[in-house]
Amino acid sequence: MIDDMIRNVVMGRLRDRGPEGRADDRAELEAGLAGIAALTLPGLVANHVGFDAGLRDGGWDFAITNDWQDVDAYRGYDVDPEHNAHRKRIVDVCDQVARVQFEI
Repeated sequence: MIDDMIRNVVMGRLRDRGPEGRADDRAELEAGLAGIAALTLPGLVANHVGFDAGLRDGGWDFAITNDWQDVDAYRGYDVDPEHNAHRKRIVDVCDQVARVQFEI
């Protein structure tokens, strides 16, 4: 049984649609990330979103991290309709999305 806080980490890479398409996708991604950052759901301890700082080659385009007081709080976030609307905006403009949840 998991009793500890849960950290959720999501990273993504924008799809390649050329410079104009990439600008449109980035704007959609920014809107989705802003929506995730604005969420205030029960059990949320910390929530961060951001774009890769470009300090190393091969990085992903963005990351989301959020900490949840327990598994139930994370599961509530996972099925929340507002969260899922923002998630869809993000996923729709990405070629790759990686996720992991772990105890902290």
